[in-house]
Amino acid sequence: MNFITVHYLNIILGLGAIVLQVLSVFTLILLFFAAKKSNKFLEYIESHFILIGFLIALLSSLFSLVYSEVLHFLPCELCWLQRIFIFPQVFLFGVALWNKDRKVIRYALPLLCVGFLISVYQNFIYYFGNSNTICDTSGVSCFQHLVSEFGGYISIPMLSLTSFFVLLTLLLIANFNQK
Repeated sequence: MNFITVHYLNIILGLGAIVLQVLSVFTLILLFFAAKKSNKFLEYIESHFILIGFLIALLSSLFSLVYSEVLHFLPCELCWLQRIFIFPQVFLFGVALWNKDRKVIRYALPLLCVGFLISVYQNFIYYFGNSNTICDTSGVSCFQHLVSEFGGYISIPMLSLTSFFVLLTLLLIANFNQK
């Protein structure tokens, strides 16, 4: 891929991440602070959370692989750890979608929580750490600005954090908005 194509891919993924972040925060506000009346938006998300979760996990996994295998952006150690926790989500939500099994919350939640914590840590060191630090012995650094859009806000660690945050939000809605 040439530079222009990669730039447009980053812009599209960045816009998608920002939209998902805003929607997730809005949804959490509705869930915890809105009147406890029937909310059509929350009901829709709650009834389709397995499909939405499957799509988010699938796209997160696919674009992670696109960046590493197609664009040859080598993942650092923290990225590999996050992959360990995001890749199984495709299969968990896929099987749950196939079987219409709402119990996927029990199995997906622990993995998402650990992946989310790793992602928060990586974002902290990415945005606030020392840029001379190398994450592992391969020389790949978490501080490489391979993706830097919207003034540096959108990066590979931020895309990962967004994926975990959105999936956790979906599980919270499915768990707390039940009738």
